[in-house]
Amino acid sequence: MSEPANVLFILSDEHTRDVSGCYGHKIVRTPNIDKLAARGTKFTAAYTNCPICVPARASLHTGTYVAENACWDNAHPYDGTRRSWAHRLRDAGHEAMSIGKLHFRSAKDDNGFTEEVIPLHVVDGQGDLLGLIRRPKAAARGGMPDLAKAAGPGESTYAKYDRNIRDGAVEWLKTRAPALKKPWCLFVSFVKPHFPLIAPPEFFAMYPPESLPMPRLYEPNDYPTHPSVKALRECMSYDDFFTPEKVKVALAAYYGMVSFLDDNIGRVLTALSEAGLAGNTRVIYSTDHGDNLGTRHMWGKSIHYEEAAAIPMIVAGPGVPEGKTCTTPVTLVDVYPTIVQAAGLPFDATEKALPGKSLVDLANAASDPERVALGEYHAAGSITGMFMIRKGRWKYIHHVGFRAELYDLETDPGETKDLGESAAHAQTLREMEAELRKILDPDAVNARAFADQEAKIEKFGGRDALIARGDFGYSPAPGEKPVFATRIEA
Repeated sequence: MSEPANVLFILSDEHTRDVSGCYGHKIVRTPNIDKLAARGTKFTAAYTNCPICVPARASLHTGTYVAENACWDNAHPYDGTRRSWAHRLRDAGHEAMSIGKLHFRSAKDDNGFTEEVIPLHVVDGQGDLLGLIRRPKAAARGGMPDLAKAAGPGESTYAKYDRNIRDGAVEWLKTRAPALKKPWCLFVSFVKPHFPLIAPPEFFAMYPPESLPMPRLYEPNDYPTHPSVKALRECMSYDDFFTPEKVKVALAAYYGMVSFLDDNIGRVLTALSEAGLAGNTRVIYSTDHGDNLGTRHMWGKSIHYEEAAAIPMIVAGPGVPEGKTCTTPVTLVDVYPTIVQAAGLPFDATEKALPGKSLVDLANAASDPERVALGEYHAAGSITGMFMIRKGRWKYIHHVGFRAELYDLETDPGETKDLGESAAHAQTLREMEAELRKILDPDAVNARAFADQEAKIEKFGGRDALIARGDFGYSPAPGEKPVFATRIEA
């Protein structure tokens, strides 16, 4: 194992993997992320463990799958009970500093950090209670027109918040980090490019809407037809409120927010270098999940297709191969052992049993495309548990109670041809389901998720009370109040 090193862990929110220059996007400009990838290792088969904020962040923080940590949705937030990599570092005398979005239950909980600066946690310690209602059908979401209505250039509380996060990280690196004697971890967690789709004007101007192509699979016959995906899309009906012109404005805003994010990342990396710390600091860049961005007439996340499930994952610094592309499947649970290893701490028995593996070790090994990546979704809009397995060329999506989907990402990276009902691929389908069942029992996990959600529905007054409360679209930045909206047909 290489010498211990500091860790600068930069996380964004809702950054689709392929909307980066280093991942092949032909329009969006991300020079700082691209430079980081050039001096480190870029993982091309990286996935979220859940394509929605709260569960993804619980998996990232604890190194456990959603089925184990039971943070099923945005109303079951991490509460500090299960040990995290931050607890592990702090309890061993290392600084574990957080600046920005966490999306846990509360700053009053012991989430493991030595300090939480301007944290964003779930609303009222409760989160999205409406999303608990998933059967007999998912509760209708309020505020669906707002995504299209708000899209365009302008200032938002999220942009202001990200600037504050950036400035806090720069100040910490300049004034506090140089004095620390043990390896430290600074977690810098931005909220962009999470919606609302409002980009600072100078970044929006980089992408004239009229010059942009429409999303993939956006023809009238491209709506999802799989029953559980169709039900989710009908609940999350953002696209019903878009015109073709507004779609391009929304894409320009998203691209602008990605470039705004990249600019903030660049300023943090410059501060690291100017503090003389770049040589002994490993940098991790990733996101919690992606965004569908209109593909298949879907916006937001919540699905296991590449747009929402695949994430950027880049590691650079001492001990990491430079300019390498690694095809080994990885997920957010691999962050836990990466950070603990960097601090020079040995893995205890509990950590050895975790599913993750150090990203640095994976980067230094020969690529292993046969490693399995797991994703789950039990949250808002879904009428059943949805599980994803990525192994080699295959993407398998298991819908409890419905037919499975199967995609060959080698010949069909855009997931346009579902092979789940192909007789020629029946054996592959069985093999992929077996891989899923090696990890968990999807039927049992699905039942546990529904039971926990229904118990919480009753705890907060029942179905009618939660429908009357409505939903708030996105978690407000610190100091901003949530705005609730309802839809009548629930």
